[in-house]
Amino acid sequence: MAKISSTDLLEQLKWRYAVKEFDSTKKIPSELVSALEDSLVLTPSSFGLQPWKFFIIEDQGIKDQLPAISWNQPQPKDCSHMVALAIKRNFAEADVARFIDCLAASRGVTVESLEGYKGFAGGFVAQGVSEGWIEHWSTHQVYIAIGQLMSSAALLGIDACPMEGIQADKYDEVLGLDGTEYHVVLGCALGYRSENDKYATMNKARFPKEEIVERR
Repeated sequence: MAKISSTDLLEQLKWRYAVKEFDSTKKIPSELVSALEDSLVLTPSSFGLQPWKFFIIEDQGIKDQLPAISWNQPQPKDCSHMVALAIKRNFAEADVARFIDCLAASRGVTVESLEGYKGFAGGFVAQGVSEGWIEHWSTHQVYIAIGQLMSSAALLGIDACPMEGIQADKYDEVLGLDGTEYHVVLGCALGYRSENDKYATMNKARFPKEEIVERR
């Protein structure tokens, strides 16, 4: 399989930045949107359980409503596609069973052969439900997904801006998620930077590698 070179990887990651101003006239081609969707599907998660759903917002009427519930940031309106990353509410052992069915079908094995793994993962989730931290765990998983999305976008030459500064409950309202099993926790704007975005040419501020990476 062909591999991207380390030079190309680092060049694209250096090129990437959190876009402050998108060019609203430029749209991501549909085949690249599909590739980004697939990259989200391929995101790793703890136990493989995937406690999430991703909403790709391209309707301008919906995007126009988002700055007001994103601390007046314009990116959700001006970007090509806005991604709302949501957790599955009330994640429970039934969701583990659903994943085990998926895993068995994918690997061509019986569900019974996965009983040990099902019990292990199910016990973890049951503990999280009883102790009240399962939604925190699910939210942490979504952060993995947004990292995968931004890196994938950078490799495709697509700009992105991760957004914690959103009113998640209001996003639920706009997307019709109230009363459903999903709750938005993060956003990510995707598109192409404006020529007027001064931040595009600013140097990144990163601590020296020797201060934050240590080999043992």
